[in-house]
Amino acid sequence: MAKTQVDTWQRFFGPLLAADEGADAELLSGLSLKALAQASRWRQLAPVAATLKGMQGSLQRQDPRLVQNLFGCCFKNPVGLAAGFDKNAEAAGIWHHFGFGFAELGTVTALAQAGNPKPRLFRLAKEQAALNRMGFNNQGAAAVAKILERQRLDAVGHRPAILGVNLGKSKLVPLERAACDYAASLEQLAAFADYVVINVSSPNTPGLRQLQDETLLRQLVERLRCQPACPPLLVKIAPDLEDAAIAAVARLAYEEGLAAVIATNTSLDRFDLADRLLPQTGRCLKDEAGGLSGVPLRARALQVLRCLRANAGPQLPLIGVGGIDSAETAWERIAAGASLVQLYTGWIYRGPELVPWILEGLQQQLDFYGLSSIQAAVGSELPWQAGES
Repeated sequence: MAKTQVDTWQRFFGPLLAADEGADAELLSGLSLKALAQASRWRQLAPVAATLKGMQGSLQRQDPRLVQNLFGCCFKNPVGLAAGFDKNAEAAGIWHHFGFGFAELGTVTALAQAGNPKPRLFRLAKEQAALNRMGFNNQGAAAVAKILERQRLDAVGHRPAILGVNLGKSKLVPLERAACDYAASLEQLAAFADYVVINVSSPNTPGLRQLQDETLLRQLVERLRCQPACPPLLVKIAPDLEDAAIAAVARLAYEEGLAAVIATNTSLDRFDLADRLLPQTGRCLKDEAGGLSGVPLRARALQVLRCLRANAGPQLPLIGVGGIDSAETAWERIAAGASLVQLYTGWIYRGPELVPWILEGLQQQLDFYGLSSIQAAVGSELPWQAGES
């Protein structure tokens, strides 16, 4: 049954994702998420449970070598769903059925907001990339808390997959009130989160990236840590930071005891695609607002990760995201210093089978090098062994 469902995904979505034009990217994501939300809410019903069990059997890979305990969380495997897909946490109860070891929900803001005008999500099919300027569209922290409550999730620490919650600043809130805004979201959602991410790196909320400044970020972290029962705090940074700013984040993470740093968010850089035409708008990428994700971001995201590792030392966990769409690129990120990796754009293009493909590839690399755990590979800089996957 599960293989049939994956094949159906390939037959239906594959052709739609092979071209820039055609079905609206946001519409496709919304339709998919609506079905997943229903499955999560009704996952205890026999027909839904049977379908999810079949998917889990096909897509999960169990291996004690892939398990890691990081900042008080037990990750069954190092591959996670990045923030941005399940913005309102509607499918929080089922991401482990897709093979993920963790999923990051959101981005959630204290105030509900519609986001930026449409169209705001674009495929760049040839480059296996996407341009988005969503603008933190979500129902707001209080509504998301109710959505999570209705799904009757297992308690924190007793879930089949770790659930993080990604928090952003409400667009209408001035920068000087940002700490209070994040704190209001945290107050609503802390009880549901295994960890919380401070998103100060989206390019689609005016002024947000100023919060990556060392002084402002330190004030924000200290304000959130004062919240009762605060989960482990992580920060997500932009790929467009200069090396000195990356080093400052690493220093702050160490001094403030942050649980981890996520590298990276989407990029304002157009890399070599500045003159690439978007058929949907008739304009070139250099004239379009929004953050670029997917394969073009891969090299820069790896550079930022290595810069973080060089400045943070081996103890601070790092999470690699940006352009990961194969076992080889996941291994590269882990060997460069990431304890965990996250998927979004690559998962959309390649489909549900990407997660087990990556996990199998990681297992085969561990076999090749005779490593007893994925942790032994973190920061090892061991090269990918072609032909092993």
